[in-house]
Amino acid sequence: MTVNEEIAPAGIAPPAANYAHAMLTECKGTWLHSSGVVPIRPDRSVPDSVEEQAEVVWANITAILDEAQMVPADIVSITTYVVVDFLSSLPWVMQVRDRALHGRRVASTLVTVPALANPAWKLEIAIIAAR
Repeated sequence: MTVNEEIAPAGIAPPAANYAHAMLTECKGTWLHSSGVVPIRPDRSVPDSVEEQAEVVWANITAILDEAQMVPADIVSITTYVVVDFLSSLPWVMQVRDRALHGRRVASTLVTVPALANPAWKLEIAIIAAR
């Protein structure tokens, strides 16, 4: 049985980018809901570029998954918050996401915001994973 299955109804338009309209999870298993994961390295530094921040966020997400004994294939939903001034870097942010997910599509929402809690942060990502 596939635990996390993409739902792609033939009666609606395909997704606008590399994401799934919905994910169906059939299990009595384990769920992981993250807070917004921010681009802070273990040494507490924050990279300047959106590209580097995306790499740090996904490294942090991977560490959270590892601690929960989960893997990127368990992710079923992603919410990405990007500061509107950095939308031109969105293709790179999505490329880092796609690489972290090994090309697998999941439910994904992008929200542009005027700012995040720390002015140095240019993006923040929350995930839901199920196993």
